[in-house]
Amino acid sequence: MSSKFSFSPLIFVKLIPVILIIIAALQSYYIVVEGHVGIVKRFGEAKKQENPGLHLKIPFIETVEMIEVRTRKNAERMASSTKEQMPVTIEVSVNWTVNKEAAMDLFKKYGGLLQFEQRILDPRFRSATKDTIPQFEAEQLIQDRASAIQGIERRLTEEMAGFPVAVDNIQIENIVLPKKYISSIETKQTEKNLAAAEKHKLERQRLEALRGVNTADAKAQGILKIAEAEAKSILLKGKAEAQAIEAKAKALKSNPLIVKLTEAQSWDGKLPATIMGNTAMPILDMRPGK
Repeated sequence: MSSKFSFSPLIFVKLIPVILIIIAALQSYYIVVEGHVGIVKRFGEAKKQENPGLHLKIPFIETVEMIEVRTRKNAERMASSTKEQMPVTIEVSVNWTVNKEAAMDLFKKYGGLLQFEQRILDPRFRSATKDTIPQFEAEQLIQDRASAIQGIERRLTEEMAGFPVAVDNIQIENIVLPKKYISSIETKQTEKNLAAAEKHKLERQRLEALRGVNTADAKAQGILKIAEAEAKSILLKGKAEAQAIEAKAKALKSNPLIVKLTEAQSWDGKLPATIMGNTAMPILDMRPGK
């Protein structure tokens, strides 16, 4: 029994041009996404650089290589040693960005981002880190990472000065020291904390004692002020009385009648009950009824 539909080689031959046209149409354009530039290659040779957007190319002859120009992060884990020759494993990272205008030059010289990282960036980053870490003691690395980071960044910037990239934001992600040293650091820090707490306690006691002394001194000063005021008051009062007596004496001396006047003012209106004679016994009793 014959098939209902039969395939003819002639039909296939007729379809070949159509298929080629479709493929050529699909191969005639490309899109460069944001954060990248397109390196157009003709038979493998880099010819031009294109910015993000829709672009046309020659089908089957030109190809496009995408180069990212956004910030990339590269991390390294390496063994090193501290200033006191203590082994340390350190994890560091660096952000780097390809200069957009020089992306084609980077592609021509190094073949792309991965090759640039492996051949240029990574070795120099490791070298800058290993040259910087031994300048610091272990405790300093733990307590002051910023200084070590600045040293690595300064060294790496010098190493990468002639390349079409910018490096920044270097970070020390982790520092792994021997366990015995970590234990000694913890013990030392605990002792420092205890010493600081004891110092704070002593300072507080000193301030409380000083406050008590100041309070007592203030009270004593207050009592002294009161005593001085009272003494001054007594002195002034005595001086006033002395001046009054002196004035009175002068007045009596200058006018004897004042004595008589004073006696008259002090008489209660009663006559004397007895009159004394020249002898010790009274000679006359003047009281009524006697």
